Amino acid sequence: MKLVTFGEGVGRVGVLDGEEIAVLAVPTMREYFERGGADETGERVALVETRLRAPIIPKKFFHTAGNFREHKTESENVNWSHDIAPWINFFQNVDAIVGHDEPVIYPEHLTEELDYELELAVVLKKAGKWFTPEEAVDYIGGYVIFNDLTARDIQRGEMRSGVFSFCKAIDTFCPLGPWIVTPDEVPDPRDLRMVLRVNGEVRQESHSGNMSVTIPEILSNFSGLGYSAGDVLSTGTVAGVAGFKSPEERALLYLKPGDVVEAEIEHIGVLRNPIVSWQEGHGSPPLARVRPWGEGV
Repeated sequence: MKLVTFGEGVGRVGVLDGEEIAVLAVPTMREYFERGGADETGERVALVETRLRAPIIPKKFFHTAGNFREHKTESENVNWSHDIAPWINFFQNVDAIVGHDEPVIYPEHLTEELDYELELAVVLKKAGKWFTPEEAVDYIGGYVIFNDLTARDIQRGEMRSGVFSFCKAIDTFCPLGPWIVTPDEVPDPRDLRMVLRVNGEVRQESHSGNMSVTIPEILSNFSGLGYSAGDVLSTGTVAGVAGFKSPEERALLYLKPGDVVEAEIEHIGVLRNPIVSWQEGHGSPPLARVRPWGEGV
């Protein structure tokens, strides 16, 4: 199944059936997983007559990194202050989540180096903690595409301490979607082609099989933190980010207002988001630059 959240406000929940959405009798996607599912109401909504929202706003968004060692290897192209070690974990700001076709607002007063990171994310179908990799499969409720947008100049400043969060958690920096695909429609999560395009140009291209650990191992490793039904866990990005290119290339590849980013994962779909200026997104000029993030680093 392809589980969607659609409509205005907090949205409604349904199952995509061709060009229609079969509405489910549950108010939110989180509650869908908390209940262990929901029945159809009998109502149908044409996909062209509504808009998709972020499929879920989780209670906790577990952000993991370092699982694709190719990303670590490319980081050696730049003078990064800290090694990209395996088993990195931090929490994402769930208020930064936006859905398919929703704009990412470029905060010109905060960053000049907006980067993209294509990731496969997992939705937990039930609560749990302290489980083994063998048990982890029973906790997977579905898969969703995540574009881990990152302000690299801010990140360099944060990385002086080896800890970063702000650079990835700014408002609208967390595109998630376009829907949650249940495990029965993903034959093998280690056999998925992954591509990210900017204005149609391929920037990242890899394969989930390049992950150095398995998804059950990742889920098990962080299960000591405790999962709630509907929580989301990312699995790290692949090679090809702008920030780890040469200085000349970076300047050309960083995102800017007017760009359209398409993050695609086989068997899941395409998550598309336009990048818009602060003026376009908020109807007012950007704020004064208040902190020299990354300057002198």
